[in-house]
Amino acid sequence: MAFHVPTHLPRKKDLDVSTTVLSKISETSPKALTHNLSSTWVAELDVAIRQTKDRIHERVQTDFPAFEKQLASAKSVQERLHTLTANVDGLQNALSNPQTGLVPTLVNTLTRHAALAQEAADAEAMSDALEYLARCKLEMQNLATLVEGGRLPEAVKRYRDIEHLLAQHQPSLIGADVYADLQRRFRAMKDKADEQLNEAYSRSVIVNASEIVIRRSVQVRASETVLSLPSVLSSLSSTNLSSLMTTLRRNISAHYIDFLLSQAAAVELSTVPSLSGAVEHRLSIFPAPREHENLKNRIVNVTTVLSFLDEHLFPHLPSTAAFPISLSKPLTRALLDKFLIPSLPSTLKELPVFLDVVLHAVGFEDDYIRGMLGDATGGHEVKTWAGSVGTHYEKKRRIDILERARAIIIWNEDDSSSFRAEMAVVREEQSQRDTSVPEFVPEHNNVSTSPPPRHASPEDVAWGFGDESATAVDEDGWGLDDDMDIDLDAPAEPSQPSPTAPETSEAQDDEDADGAWGLDDENSTDSSAWDDPWGNGAEPEVKPPPPKAPKAATKLEKLSQKGKTKEATPASPPPVPVSAPSPKATPLAAPPKPAAPAAQPVERETYLVSGRVRELLWLVDEVLSEAAELTASGVLHANACSSTAQVGGITSQTAPMVLDLYRGLYPVVGASRLAAPKHAMGFSNDCFWLAAEVVRLLARSDLHPNTRSKLEEAQRRSKTLADCWYDETIGRQIDSINSTLDKAEGFVGTNHQARFDECEEAVSQVLQNVRKFAQHTKNVLVKSKYYEAIGAIVDAALARILQDILALPDITEVESHKLNELCLIFNALEGLFVEDPSQPSFVVAYVPSWLKFSYLSELMEASMSDISYLFEEGALVDFDIGELVSLVRALFADTPLRANTINRLMQGHPPPVRSES
Repeated sequence: MAFHVPTHLPRKKDLDVSTTVLSKISETSPKALTHNLSSTWVAELDVAIRQTKDRIHERVQTDFPAFEKQLASAKSVQERLHTLTANVDGLQNALSNPQTGLVPTLVNTLTRHAALAQEAADAEAMSDALEYLARCKLEMQNLATLVEGGRLPEAVKRYRDIEHLLAQHQPSLIGADVYADLQRRFRAMKDKADEQLNEAYSRSVIVNASEIVIRRSVQVRASETVLSLPSVLSSLSSTNLSSLMTTLRRNISAHYIDFLLSQAAAVELSTVPSLSGAVEHRLSIFPAPREHENLKNRIVNVTTVLSFLDEHLFPHLPSTAAFPISLSKPLTRALLDKFLIPSLPSTLKELPVFLDVVLHAVGFEDDYIRGMLGDATGGHEVKTWAGSVGTHYEKKRRIDILERARAIIIWNEDDSSSFRAEMAVVREEQSQRDTSVPEFVPEHNNVSTSPPPRHASPEDVAWGFGDESATAVDEDGWGLDDDMDIDLDAPAEPSQPSPTAPETSEAQDDEDADGAWGLDDENSTDSSAWDDPWGNGAEPEVKPPPPKAPKAATKLEKLSQKGKTKEATPASPPPVPVSAPSPKATPLAAPPKPAAPAAQPVERETYLVSGRVRELLWLVDEVLSEAAELTASGVLHANACSSTAQVGGITSQTAPMVLDLYRGLYPVVGASRLAAPKHAMGFSNDCFWLAAEVVRLLARSDLHPNTRSKLEEAQRRSKTLADCWYDETIGRQIDSINSTLDKAEGFVGTNHQARFDECEEAVSQVLQNVRKFAQHTKNVLVKSKYYEAIGAIVDAALARILQDILALPDITEVESHKLNELCLIFNALEGLFVEDPSQPSFVVAYVPSWLKFSYLSELMEASMSDISYLFEEGALVDFDIGELVSLVRALFADTPLRANTINRLMQGHPPPVRSES
């Protein structure tokens, strides 16, 4: 958008001559500037000037009358301006002249008037101040006379008036020294009067830890004035009185309410004259022996104190103090927290006496707290608490019981208190099973009937369990077979504890690991005589020798024979637990005659249980008996304090809480101990034993419904926890074995001696770890579970080695020999599954991979024809077709014979051939 040029500005084409000349001058260079050129520019300017004058003259002449009119108007304005200026100058002189001007004269007059007014005000203020000071002086003299004369009530009234007078001070005295001095003197006089009042009060009302002294009159120090207690109390300021009442309430609560309600004491009242002649009233307390103390006496003592205060102190207190009602809350709390709650009995025998005391406390609340102290608006806290006294009693018992359980759980137990529990094992007839393991019925007997051992628990003296006979346990065993038709009506008889003491240290266990198992020779499959760690010191039962089981093949001839006899029955393995009902009879009862002859032989196996869980079970049994006794006694129902809540329910439900506490607390406090397999399996045994014993407790007919359901839940959880710890311990061992075998790096490159040494070290370490685990857990677990655990660990090790070797893409002749040597190391583990050296092992029953692993070690050195022969005979049915094909490809070079063998393998395993009986 272009800039709009105003119309009054000259356009470029209408530039004046001066502008044109100046433009020319600026455009002319110094060399081109001459005299003629300059004369030309001057001539142009002269012409322009003349032209301008001519235009002006023409313009004036064109409208000359208007020009003359405007000229005359301008002259008139000029004259009026001169006149106005003269008048303004005159007015300014009349107003501002220093001598005669109006403004200076007015200012001087006002200044003299203000000075006179200030002098008058100062004189009036001085008069008022002197009058105020004279009045204050007179009042101060009167106050000093009263204070010096000991007339303290009058002095208090006087200084309150003076205090009001000083608050109405004169403005002229603000900041004056005389007024500040007057205030200091007043404060000193007031403090002296208050100090004398406090001193008089302190001698009128004395409350300490041994006595209360109340004097109705007291003489003021350094005077002959005698003041009464009401006058002293009424003269105290509100702030001072509130502070003294707070201190008095605190002292009475601490020394005469809390103390008398929490301890045995004797209260004595006396009235004696003091040295000044005034009568003083005393209440003294003395400690009393707690033996044979009647708890009602504590309430009686507090009643005596309140009656003493109500007679000699409360009537003299000002109504504004509200002191008696302020004692109601501390008294109520002390009655509950210091007396009733701590006095809750710990035995049912003491409960009736305590209930009588509770009734007395309820009457005390109505008569004294709500009556004498006047707390009519407060709630019936003591009566409300008394209405649930049964619940409070049972809650206290629950705390005591759980504390006792906690002491047992955290007790640093040694192996001396452990005992062996029995299980009944049922074997089926050999004709009814092939290689399956025998069935098992858990039937527990607490073989140790000795009292609980001494330990660090502070409550072991007061347990009062006595000697208890072991009882048979109705337990659902392992839950594997609930349909067994077995006659188990005969109760189990207790057996004596094993004379073999448990290991004293882990170091000793490690030191005796090899010797205890007879596995000194790693390649030997024989075992030392079975030491029967689960026996009870009795002679072993004579059993018919079972048929021999197949052993690891050492030659190809034996391998072929194994393929033919695979369906044969191996040696009888130890039993595996299954579920079956167990008898419900005490071990002292005579066994009933069986209804029919036993169709299956019954054996007994034992396992190690800690003394800790036995004490916990005794505690649970005692709690249930206590709950039943409390319910049957009817002591709470017959008492007026009892509520409608079901009696004995809380105590009864504490029993499963003990088991819950054990399951939750012991894995934490015993974490370091449970890191060892021996103790971890022991904890599994403890939980299993508890689960079995809880079944016996569930047979009680006096159980609360909620308690029964919680005990059933505790039984299930204990059984689950036992299984979890058992499986977790085996899992940790399997993880350790896998970590050790990781060092073998898949058994690659065993043709090199360094790699072979590393693999041999890893395999030997696995062997030692399995032996050590077996040695540690052999005396802990029941025989069947022990073989299950060892079998699972050995099977995991063999399966890992099988997986690694079968995954090798190429195996040279040297490597096959080396792998065979490594596999033969594990033959020493067969000795773990031998009880009788004269009988074959039952390793196949617990190690599914054993035969497959044994064949693998021989296949490492077998020829192609040997492998084909074994395959045709059905000896390699444990191998998958893919595994056999991969193994043949890894062991042999690519030849037509290998191709034909692989084609035959791909057709699948031949049908099994059963041997004729």
